[in-house]
Amino acid sequence: MRILGVDYGDKRTGIAISDPTGSIASGLFTMTADGKKQLAAQVAQIAKERECDFIVLGNPINMNGSRGERSEKAVQFGTLLQQTSGLDVVMVDERLSTSEAHVYLNMTNTRGKNRKKRVDTLAAEIILQSYLDQRLNQKIKQ
Repeated sequence: MRILGVDYGDKRTGIAISDPTGSIASGLFTMTADGKKQLAAQVAQIAKERECDFIVLGNPINMNGSRGERSEKAVQFGTLLQQTSGLDVVMVDERLSTSEAHVYLNMTNTRGKNRKKRVDTLAAEIILQSYLDQRLNQKIKQ
C-alpha cells in the first residue's frame, strides 16, 4: 500500500511517498504550479504514476486548535484533489511540521537556496511519517 503525502502551500508544495508496506515516508520533491487546479492535476498524476492508494494532506491547524485561513485553504484544496484524483484524501494535523523541518535542516547545516528547496519536501515527509506512525500505533493498541 503506497500513500502520497502532501504539504500544500501557496507557492511551493512538498511531496512525499510511503514505502510499499506503508511504514516509512520518503520525501520526493517540492513542486510549483499555476493555480490550485493545475497543482491538483499534477499531484493526482503523481499519485496515479506511483500507484498510491490514497493521499495524506497536511492541515495547518492553529496552535490553539482553531482553524484559520490556511486550514480552510488546505481543506478546499483537499476537496479539489479528491475530485481530481478520485482517491480519498485524509487531512492530517500538521502543526509544527515546517518548524520541525527547519530544525532538521539546521542540524544538517542546510542553507540558502538548497534549504528553500528542501523544507517543503521535508515537511511533507514529516506529515506523512506522523500519519504512518499514528496508524501503526492504533493497530498495535487494538
